Amino acid sequence: MLDYTKINSKTWDSWAEDGCEWCLPISHNEYEKVTDENYKVYLTPCIAVPHNWVGELQGKRVLGLASGGGQQMPVFSKLGAHCTVFDYSDKQLEAEKMVSEREGYGIEIIKGDMSKPLPFVDEYFDIIFHPVSNVYVEDVFHIWKECFRILKGGGRLLSGLDNGISFMFEEDDPLRVVNRLPYNPLNMPREKLDKMIRNGDGIQFSHTLEEQIGGQLKACFTLLDIYEDRDRESGNEIRKYAPQYFATLSLK
Repeated sequence: MLDYTKINSKTWDSWAEDGCEWCLPISHNEYEKVTDENYKVYLTPCIAVPHNWVGELQGKRVLGLASGGGQQMPVFSKLGAHCTVFDYSDKQLEAEKMVSEREGYGIEIIKGDMSKPLPFVDEYFDIIFHPVSNVYVEDVFHIWKECFRILKGGGRLLSGLDNGISFMFEEDDPLRVVNRLPYNPLNMPREKLDKMIRNGDGIQFSHTLEEQIGGQLKACFTLLDIYEDRDRESGNEIRKYAPQYFATLSLK
């Protein structure tokens, strides 16, 4: 059976080595400028997360779920949080280690596959920060159940999500519809899957609103807020016509 999450782990290692924008850690100057009033973190490409979604961070336990790369956890650490980052890419975790050593703060760095049970005890974290990443996992309901389990009562889940629309279109002809949704490459002809792997695209899945919002509700979260977002200007043509992402704030 194809171990697609290991393929995705190696894909992210490759993207990090190539300098992908989602793999560029915060600079020292950016880190130095972070204050309670002056900081930006992103769940989706363009819109910064509202500060009231995050709340007070001093002394809080924060999990960066599939959030390696040295972009968000340094900010939360500077604001007084006790951070743990969980990611399946060695290179993304190396970036976290590099920034923490450069700036002199502590962080727990754990390599793991979020499609498996998370290695944390029940009701441990105050906040889970989960940028767009569940496209690399087939079963997202498992993720919501695990997040609910490891959050404290009153804890917050901040998630960046892909609405799936981009998966409808041909990559080389971005306005030509070629795929039905939801998109699951594991159900494609093997030659198409092999081509994705050879091209270094990773194994990505679209997920429905029932899976993403409905899944959080079924896991017993309360949905508090939501906003939509689009790719950056350097992204694909679809951004001109429709949002491709949304972010949710949910409460245990």
